[in-house]
Amino acid sequence: MSVLDKIKKLQKERGWSTYKLAYEAGLTQSTLSNMFARGTCPTVDTLERICDAFGISLSEFFNENDKVIHVSKDELELLDGYRSLTEKEKDAVKSMVSALKHK
Repeated sequence: MSVLDKIKKLQKERGWSTYKLAYEAGLTQSTLSNMFARGTCPTVDTLERICDAFGISLSEFFNENDKVIHVSKDELELLDGYRSLTEKEKDAVKSMVSALKHK
C-alpha cells in the first residue's frame, strides 16, 4: 500500500475530510490537496505531523500488520511513569490493577 493510500485509509477509518486532517495536523488544506492530486509522497516532517494527528507513530504507520494498538495520551503518561518505578513498585502497581479489574 502506498503512503498516500495509507493516509486515505486512515482518513476513511476516522471519517476525516482532507480539511479535518489538515486542521488536526497543523497543515494547510492546499498542502494535502496538492499532495493527493499530484500523487507525491509527503516529506518526513509532513508525515510526522499527519501521524501525530492520527495519534500514531511513524513505525505504526509503516507497520504492515493491521494489529496496531492505539494508546491514548493518558495511557502513555501512565506507561512513562510505570517505567520509572523500581521492580518492587511495579509489582505493587500490577497487584493494584489486578485487584481493580476483579472488583
